Amino acid sequence: MFFASDNWAGVHPDISANLSRHAAGTATAYGDGDLDRAVYRRFNEIFEREVQVFFVATGTAANALSMAGLNRIGGIALCHSEAHMNVDEFGAMGSYTGGARTAPVSGPLGRMNPEALDRAIRRYSQDLAPAGQPMAVTLTQATEVGTVYSVDDVKAIAEVSRRHKLPLHMDGARFANAIAATGVSPAEMTWKSGVDLISFGATKNGCWMADAVVILNPDVGKELRLLRQRAGQTFSKARFISAQFEAYFNDDLWLRMAGHANQMAAHLAETVEDAPAGRLAWLPQANEVFAILNRETAEKLRTAGAKFYEWGVPSGFDGHLGDNEAIYRFVASFATATEEIERLGKLLA
Repeated sequence: MFFASDNWAGVHPDISANLSRHAAGTATAYGDGDLDRAVYRRFNEIFEREVQVFFVATGTAANALSMAGLNRIGGIALCHSEAHMNVDEFGAMGSYTGGARTAPVSGPLGRMNPEALDRAIRRYSQDLAPAGQPMAVTLTQATEVGTVYSVDDVKAIAEVSRRHKLPLHMDGARFANAIAATGVSPAEMTWKSGVDLISFGATKNGCWMADAVVILNPDVGKELRLLRQRAGQTFSKARFISAQFEAYFNDDLWLRMAGHANQMAAHLAETVEDAPAGRLAWLPQANEVFAILNRETAEKLRTAGAKFYEWGVPSGFDGHLGDNEAIYRFVASFATATEEIERLGKLLA
């Protein structure tokens, strides 16, 4: 019963097989091989326009490099107060940018409020005052609490960003889950709605290690190739990242895996709701479920082998926690089996 994170899941067999298929022989290094170029073209097809793709080792590196590519002197990136970049990346953005920092923006259940974003930007002068100057807006899709921005939500954030002449970045560590949940195209969710670049994550969704910065707007991130080199994120044997993405996109495997994870999360949510010992903190929209349990129940589940984490109360939470209750996060992945959820349900019952 492994629900701690989709990072705990293994690798889809098709992706492993493709890595083995490309393991022999030689290929041009540093992302200039035939396979690499084929994968770049596949990204163009996925996003319905010519894009630039820069492979990196982790989602944190993708976010930090994206911000480095958008940095200004005294730069400030505006993000949700509970965004991964703000609370979980150990100052990586500041390190990669040489001192840029985040400014938190409020919003219910992981999603920035456009009006709050506008107010937050207006707090900073555009004349290089000591407080710093806004350099970018970044949103997380799907969010850290399992909610999803709709296309209209993204457009509303983009409208504020454009009004203040700020580029819009998307942290897409769980982008596939958001696309599978909404049914819209990657293009509609990103550049057609005003997103300039995206941290495109596949590691959480069945790959060995495959993340990338994808530049959707050629007017931004023009020095990203140099910044990636300086950050030590340029892979010599890039074909092994490309091999993962080749299989990932083949026959829409990436969306099928994300769709399965979302379906398992929905099944898990129903299981929690039906159990007398738990209830949902809020409705899941992707592959993360947040349940309210008393601590004795949580310990019972852990003793029986269930893996999950306690979670802080997010802004916008309108439920009630008893004196001995807490919120716990359960994450489904492409590898989550119905049997795991049924076993958890029996324990909760």
